[in-house]
Amino acid sequence: MINNCDTLRNFYRKLMENEKIPYLKALAIYEDLHNEAVKLGVITHENILEGIEIDIKIAKAVNGLPE
Repeated sequence: MINNCDTLRNFYRKLMENEKIPYLKALAIYEDLHNEAVKLGVITHENILEGIEIDIKIAKAVNGLPE
């Protein structure tokens, strides 16, 4: 359970500032993770957008954006 959201946000902000992954490396990591998910059958062309509305609502709530 997260007790202090500000502390967690600051932690992730500092982590991102210090890691500085180049764009092409981040893209390669994403593509590898996506390919692995496809191989495992977690993601298919039929279900790739399944549940996206819920994910967007969660992202808005977490980031404090208006509905």
